[in-house]
Amino acid sequence: MIEIKKMESIHVAQVAALEKLCFSEPWSENSVAGELNNPLSLWLVAVDGETLAGYVGSQSVMGETDMMNIAVDPDHRRQGVAAALIDALVKQLKANGNHCLTLEVRASNAAAIRLYEKLGFAPIGRRPNYYRSPREDALILRKEWQL
Repeated sequence: MIEIKKMESIHVAQVAALEKLCFSEPWSENSVAGELNNPLSLWLVAVDGETLAGYVGSQSVMGETDMMNIAVDPDHRRQGVAAALIDALVKQLKANGNHCLTLEVRASNAAAIRLYEKLGFAPIGRRPNYYRSPREDALILRKEWQL
């Protein structure tokens, strides 16, 4: 059974390992650990017993939030983990007085784009050559809500 909760220090090594598995330019363990002490950050983890199934990280400023990272372990994909993480994040952001969530996604990542659109995100722009390895544009998507 998947449980979603705030990231704690015991999760940092697993989050960093999942970063390395999923991204060409992963955050280091020190960078992930630094988010625990960042008052602007909110990172949630999805755990299945002792196993990290996925995580989402965000930073908020003046009621607006940027989703920094999201990843799901390959063994837990297509089971609703990413949607559950984003739903939990939005719920917590609303409770904290934030009114929107913005993210960047590779323009070629059709599966992620479909998920985000299903969750209520809409395109608001494009960042040319945002990703470096490989070089690719990012689509900017945003979800807004009333408090």
